[in-house]
Amino acid sequence: MKPKYYEAYEERYKEIHKRGVSWSSNIATPIVLDVIKRFSIKKEDSILEIGCGEGRDAKAVLEAGYNLLATDISNEAIKYCRDIMPNYESHFMCLDCLKDELEKKFKFIYAVAVIHMLVLNEDRNRFYEFIHNHLDNNGVALICSMGDGETEIKSDINQAFDIQNRVHETGDIMVAATSCRMVSFPTFENEIKLAGLEIIEKGITESLPDFNNLMYAIVKRK
Repeated sequence: MKPKYYEAYEERYKEIHKRGVSWSSNIATPIVLDVIKRFSIKKEDSILEIGCGEGRDAKAVLEAGYNLLATDISNEAIKYCRDIMPNYESHFMCLDCLKDELEKKFKFIYAVAVIHMLVLNEDRNRFYEFIHNHLDNNGVALICSMGDGETEIKSDINQAFDIQNRVHETGDIMVAATSCRMVSFPTFENEIKLAGLEIIEKGITESLPDFNNLMYAIVKRK
């Protein structure tokens, strides 16, 4: 079966890991632990990460002692996380949140730079639906998307997986193209509300050196 356009990071990870390096930095996104602390998430509360990638944020949350299940659609990413964090191997699993379901609900769900990988409306709606369905009634979710709150652009999903030159800290590298859709705050807010989620807080944050601008929304079930 032909892979979905949003699965292209699997090929990118495979290529970069063959070179013995990572694609992203290992510097955690500050807002993740900030929200955990501000909303009094306890160490024993269940936490879910959607799209953990190479484990940048998962590492910080796990090492802080929280009960995290970190997931990603990429088998290569999950293998990488388990290899570099063997003490937390059981905390990582493959999951496609557009297709799969989990049997439990979570006090805190976060997804950093995941939603902007989804271009089609039906895929974005399913992403928010997954969060709604897996969030505890008293829980909160943090959704971060690449964007400045005003720009609206989207890539051609037919070009996902095309080999292209990209700049990496180790130099130029030929890797698989991925997908991207940046939306404005009005679009972002409307998508969230249509999923039966209520926005508690929103704004612009950053996750340097990987993202200069990240729109974020902290949400709960209506």
